[in-house]
Amino acid sequence: MRNMIFAGLAGAAALGMVAAPALAQRDPAYEAARKAGTIGEKPDGYLGIVGSADPALQRLVDNINIKRKAIYIEKARENSATPEAYALTAGCQAIARTVPGEKYMAPDGSWQTRTASPPIRDPRCP
Repeated sequence: MRNMIFAGLAGAAALGMVAAPALAQRDPAYEAARKAGTIGEKPDGYLGIVGSADPALQRLVDNINIKRKAIYIEKARENSATPEAYALTAGCQAIARTVPGEKYMAPDGSWQTRTASPPIRDPRCP
């Protein structure tokens, strides 16, 4: 049953997650932070700060995460799921879409730098 829920959410997240990254990528500060490795994708579907943050970086991440949360709530409601389950699926997909050199958080909570190999993802990922 759980796998069926995640499979359904994976398809819905693939459609819904387009909005959050697309909005963020319009911000040059977001792109610069990704390339610099000061932010990364987390398994819970949100951006995280790698290392210490200055106030501007914290505001950037907070703003993007607020937008993501709103999308997760809306899409979860549309798909009869919890926002947390939807966010997990979205996080799985966001980590899978990282490119070499970008940061992501592994299931153990450590920050990893993506290589040419697949990222280490949460075992609950669809």
